[in-house]
Amino acid sequence: MASARVVSTCLFVALLTCTLRCSQCVKLSNIILILTDDQDVEMGGMTPMKKTKALIGDAGVTFSNAFTVTPLCCPSRSSILTGKYPHNHLVRNNSISGNCSSTTWQKEAEPFAFPVYLNKLRYQTFYGGKYLNQYGSKDAGGVGHVPPGWDQWHALVGNSKYYNYTLSANGKEEKHGDNYEKDYLTDLGKHWLLRQPANPMPNSSVEYLDNAYRRRWQTLLSVDDMVEQLINKLDSIKELSNTYIFYTSDHGYHTGQFSLPIDKRQLYEFDIRIPLLVRGPGIKPKLTLQSPVLNIDLSMTILDIAGVNLSTVNMDGQSFLPQMVSAPSLRNGTERPFFLVEYTGEGHSSEDPSCPKLGPGLAECFPDCVCEDAFNNTYACVRTLKDANLQYCEFADNESFVEVYNLTSDPHQLENIVKKVDPALLQIMNQRLIKLESCTGDSCRNVK
Repeated sequence: MASARVVSTCLFVALLTCTLRCSQCVKLSNIILILTDDQDVEMGGMTPMKKTKALIGDAGVTFSNAFTVTPLCCPSRSSILTGKYPHNHLVRNNSISGNCSSTTWQKEAEPFAFPVYLNKLRYQTFYGGKYLNQYGSKDAGGVGHVPPGWDQWHALVGNSKYYNYTLSANGKEEKHGDNYEKDYLTDLGKHWLLRQPANPMPNSSVEYLDNAYRRRWQTLLSVDDMVEQLINKLDSIKELSNTYIFYTSDHGYHTGQFSLPIDKRQLYEFDIRIPLLVRGPGIKPKLTLQSPVLNIDLSMTILDIAGVNLSTVNMDGQSFLPQMVSAPSLRNGTERPFFLVEYTGEGHSSEDPSCPKLGPGLAECFPDCVCEDAFNNTYACVRTLKDANLQYCEFADNESFVEVYNLTSDPHQLENIVKKVDPALLQIMNQRLIKLESCTGDSCRNVK
């Protein structure tokens, strides 16, 4: 259990190349999306990745305000694939019952994911690494299920593992052991949950988290090496100048903040901010952009690069390609004024034997009775950067708990100011939240 929870930067690589399958096909740019798992930004998650920062960030653009729309693996990855908020793709958490890689997802969402559009444009598509947490489940087609749109499919069965894992290799089971050279996968205010941990943390927890942090950095070094090898290969076959490379993560991660152990699922900056580096044709090197971008924008941006008519695509995100390649005076034209972050809490119907005092409805509990999730850890937030650096969050619990933070004066979100701000501002934020929670497609891009 320790290795699975401590070390979790398992990644997927989506390689999309346009080949001349017919005389009428115009050769377009190649596109590579590198997605790590659980990579934080707030705690210096990019610090050990000198090669990646140099080869992608310094050679292109760094987005300093990139966010996930939901801080958990399966719903976040579902948002990346579909370009939709969770309330539209309906993946709520990492369980089959939460629609993670379920038969419903396969029938209603996968046929409209971005690789399907690209495949129709005669792109050759490749997927390798972690897909969705419940992928490969016998209840949802097992390893034989290959999502539409992928020509080559090498997906991890289940959640992040580095040894003794199983892949679906184009629908056939492929088992791996524990030999490093052959098998190490990456080389192929608060709401009550935040009030429950002991503060300060006991020394045993501090030592555990220090070790976890070191091991997370170690896994990123392997990712760094992979990025270097990938770019060297593109250069050797003279395709680097015609290739867009995206580097990002599905969400952030916390390691001890607010005395929470190690996980994600919370509404705070350390869980919702993600790294985003992009290089490619027309992008000037060493460019830093402040405009907020979301993981639901990745699909639309990839389809924009491929030449898809975006007005025909039913997605909630928006392309940020113009921000990367347009003149500086045009880059703020598509900036969204605010956006939605939402999550549906997960809990067990029976109490955790290691934590009986808190009763049922909890999940992800550590032996010292610090729990990371619960049924009523269900929230929706409005995050705004343009006019004011604010976050407004409502919980779906019996307290109707609300958290509000001014991140200009309080960047670490230490003080919930809901009782101090102008009630008129609370009403405005509430109305924005209501609109965002029911938005779909164009209405998500044009909320006022």
